Amino acid sequence: MSATDIARQVGEDCRTVPLAGHVGFDSLPDQLVNKSISQGFCFNILCVGETGLGKSTLMDTLFNTKFEGEPATHTQPGVQLQSNTYDLQESNVGLKLTVVSTVGFGDQINKEDSYKPVVEFIDAQFEAYLQEELKIRRVLHTYHDSRIHACLYFIAPTGHSLKSLDLVTMKKLDSKVNIIPIIAKSDAISKSELTKFKIKITSELVSNGVQIYQFPTDDESVAEINGTMNAHLPFAVIGSTEELKIGNKMMKARQYPWGTVQVENEAHCDFVKLREMLIRVNMEDLREQTHSRHYELYRRCKLEEMGFKDTDPDSKPFSLQETYEAKRNEFLGELQKKEEEMRQMFVQRVKEKEAELKEAEKELHEKFDRLKKLHQDEKKKLEDKKKSLEDEMNAFKQRKTAAELLQSQGSQAGSSQTLKRDKEKKNFF
Repeated sequence: MSATDIARQVGEDCRTVPLAGHVGFDSLPDQLVNKSISQGFCFNILCVGETGLGKSTLMDTLFNTKFEGEPATHTQPGVQLQSNTYDLQESNVGLKLTVVSTVGFGDQINKEDSYKPVVEFIDAQFEAYLQEELKIRRVLHTYHDSRIHACLYFIAPTGHSLKSLDLVTMKKLDSKVNIIPIIAKSDAISKSELTKFKIKITSELVSNGVQIYQFPTDDESVAEINGTMNAHLPFAVIGSTEELKIGNKMMKARQYPWGTVQVENEAHCDFVKLREMLIRVNMEDLREQTHSRHYELYRRCKLEEMGFKDTDPDSKPFSLQETYEAKRNEFLGELQKKEEEMRQMFVQRVKEKEAELKEAEKELHEKFDRLKKLHQDEKKKLEDKKKSLEDEMNAFKQRKTAAELLQSQGSQAGSSQTLKRDKEKKNFF
């Protein structure tokens, strides 16, 4: 009997027995709470929306603090993900909060691929966690989990309908992250327009098959409030870090020439609802959904790509050893095949190179023969010309010698005649 069969049999044979007295394992929840508090918690929020919709201001308002960061411009060449992590402390509970913002989202003329950097960033966090899980020595208890737990999708308060960019992006993200759509700067449109806008958004999301995060209703303690809040999605919110004195209290509000909008007044906006649902009621469920649903889907797809399955083709229990050996043999076979292909390619290229070199050598020999023949012809011409010049020089020398001889003979004859005349002249006298 295999170890898997033994484990299955042990599980089937589990029986319930009564206790005769108090044992003490009912303190496990308290132990778990104490351990969790000592380790602290992490929560990662992704803010997706166009520049200028108040993403940073809303984060400051939600956590009642001032996060560092500079306002983004509309001149970004592409979409960039900017991540900042902060350590927050409330009472004795520590929270490592990571806020990721999409800088330049929707600012480009061509918005076709604006969602891709967002999807790649989310997958990169899943991949980092999976690589940590697959290590021989894992340190998940100290590993900083950077997986996105909640995506606040900021919708511009146009009052008409969702933009194509919003629908495409949310459709690409709904299987990877918990999407909570919110209408940003909702005080820009009237209440009646806001109500119609919410209905329009919900209708478009349903008709386009976009799955947004639904607050869980399986827990009786929060089922009623979550069921009510699901009907209020998307939340219409306003953010402000400015405090104004209203009555006898200082409240976060926005001052306009026509009046004051109170951020925490539920008659003015849904900010309180968002804070309750996101932080105070469902933060742990968002973390759990990220791990059990979105990460598990990514993990399953990655492992299936590597050839790992729950059962083999014969519907027998999965064997990691056999799968590893099969994948190893398959990899070695592919490696040998590629090696043979590379060897054949190398031999073919060597032959082609040899043929090219032989052709080049033949051309060089032909060129050398042509040049050699040309050299010989030129040399023969020069030799013929040289011989002709030498003959001319010899003939010239002969003519010169003859001319000198004639001149010498002429001079001697002239001298003899002169002497003869002188002699005759002397004899005459």
